[in-house]
Amino acid sequence: MVTLTVSAVLVFAIELIARGSFVDTLQFFQQPFKPSWTTVALFALLLVGLDALLGRPHNGLLIVAPLALLLAFIGHQKSLYLGDPLYPTDFLYARQIVELMPLLVRERPLTGIGIAVGIVAGISLLVFAWRYWRRRMPALSFWARISRLAIAIPALAFFVSIMDYATFSWTRDRLQIIPMMWDQKENYNSNGFAIAFALNVPMAKVNAPHGYSAKAIDAIARTDVVASLPEEKPDIIVVMSESFWDPTRLPGVSITPDPIPTVRATRSGNVFSPEFGGMTANVEFEALTGFSNAFLPTGSIPYQQYVRAPVPSLATFLRSEGYETRAIHPFAGWFWNRAPVYKAFGFDRFMSEENMPTLAKRGPLASDAALTEEIIRQADATEHPFFYFAVSLQSHGPYEPNRYADATHKVDAPTSPWTRDSILTYAEGASDADRGLQRLMDWAAKRKRPTVIAFFGDHLPPLGAVYVETGFMKEPVAKRKAPINDMLAQHETPLVVWSNRTGPVRDLGSISPAFLPLHVLETAGISHPYYTDFLGRVHERFRVVDRNVLLPRLGATKFDWSREKEIDPMIRDFRWLQYDMMFGKRRGAKEFFPETVDKVVANRVRSPLFLHDEAFG
Repeated sequence: MVTLTVSAVLVFAIELIARGSFVDTLQFFQQPFKPSWTTVALFALLLVGLDALLGRPHNGLLIVAPLALLLAFIGHQKSLYLGDPLYPTDFLYARQIVELMPLLVRERPLTGIGIAVGIVAGISLLVFAWRYWRRRMPALSFWARISRLAIAIPALAFFVSIMDYATFSWTRDRLQIIPMMWDQKENYNSNGFAIAFALNVPMAKVNAPHGYSAKAIDAIARTDVVASLPEEKPDIIVVMSESFWDPTRLPGVSITPDPIPTVRATRSGNVFSPEFGGMTANVEFEALTGFSNAFLPTGSIPYQQYVRAPVPSLATFLRSEGYETRAIHPFAGWFWNRAPVYKAFGFDRFMSEENMPTLAKRGPLASDAALTEEIIRQADATEHPFFYFAVSLQSHGPYEPNRYADATHKVDAPTSPWTRDSILTYAEGASDADRGLQRLMDWAAKRKRPTVIAFFGDHLPPLGAVYVETGFMKEPVAKRKAPINDMLAQHETPLVVWSNRTGPVRDLGSISPAFLPLHVLETAGISHPYYTDFLGRVHERFRVVDRNVLLPRLGATKFDWSREKEIDPMIRDFRWLQYDMMFGKRRGAKEFFPETVDKVVANRVRSPLFLHDEAFG
């Protein structure tokens, strides 16, 4: 009875911390159709089993309680800053969080000090409690431990067996545990933090979509389009600008001078980002592969979980056609697991902070101006056609006031001084990114070789209170589901696709990052059976393919499309083909990705730079 009471108190505390609301937590326990008391029983069984293993009553609480409460706190913080709950896969990139802590502490130093003091005090308290408890609690007898294990282990094993959300479980249904993987906020709200977290563990495995088979892949419509390039192969530069967005869209905010005049003058359309405020790697995944996060489990990060073998990308194709392919990012190679991922994508080399010249900083991070000059320096030293994919760093959040002592803009906003100065910090960074694009275009305009440049933001910046105070959003983070106009406002980032021969591409509208390869290659005059033909046919029907919404060119917007019994055949084929190339037998490789079957790379002489490749060995 004591263990059950302790479990109830612990679960209540976990939910209170994770939800941040006493009323919501109370409602979770009061509603009969939510698995609050199932969670209490689960924790009681876990504590009983740990007590048996440790040999003392209630010792398991000293392990379970700190870990569970810490996870709940981290989950609450992630929800505040990024709008998503905590997933098990988030810990695959825990090192990224640690690396970015100095930036976060810069914004709130007192909070940083408080966290540090809390960690030290917590660890000290745990050590004291452990030693005190071990001395004063009697040891369990051998048979007492065996009996506890006999109860706990089978029950916990059974619970684990019913947590695979992809299969129906009568018992799970009776316990009112309803997996809602298509709506993770509701999943955590309805099932509680602990059970929802456990439901997300199986996402590491991606099940084949309904109807997928060799025959299904063979039945996907083909055309006669083959890979072909102009006689003079265009150089291609794609720049994904960290958190680049148009801050003048904030209601009631005036910024002078215009922070993004170049983008405004050459804008091709918008990227509809599948993320908000973070998760850059997921946007990058779509932009390089032409695949979609919409077909992967909610909360997954393909760079961390699924890219463990070669995956076709723009780099794979262009390298097979004799291009030098480089990824460039002025930060650590391990961040977002980029080094092995870029290798799997077919890049010749990844230029990271470990193997590129030290770039000048603006604020605490490598400047956009320095990154632009490094791109130009490498391009000028390259004799062969090249494909460069660059990811900037300067405008990474947080956007604390006075980041730039030499700010060149002025902001007028009906907000608190702190919020106004935060907007100024962001606008100054956006302006630097815009000037970087102008420098690239001015350089390319003078070149004899055809050059295509694509520039876009990966997601809206995590400006937090700025959005609320200006009235741009009611909450500091975007909703995953909202009226389509709100979705567009909260997920669109500027896109420029430009050629030194034909100028900017116009009127692309709002597109998913997965369609970027289509527009880049079309602008370069390049055709490919997947990137320009298959993706082109999908794009004729849909502008945006997102896990929460399909935005067709004609017709009504489709929310919750993945839950429908009949999925549009074009989206179905898109999903099948992506699964086939990432997880299946690659039945469609020969027809849609012939460069992955024919391994012969067009002849070219590697420059001396490639003779000492530190990133790929």
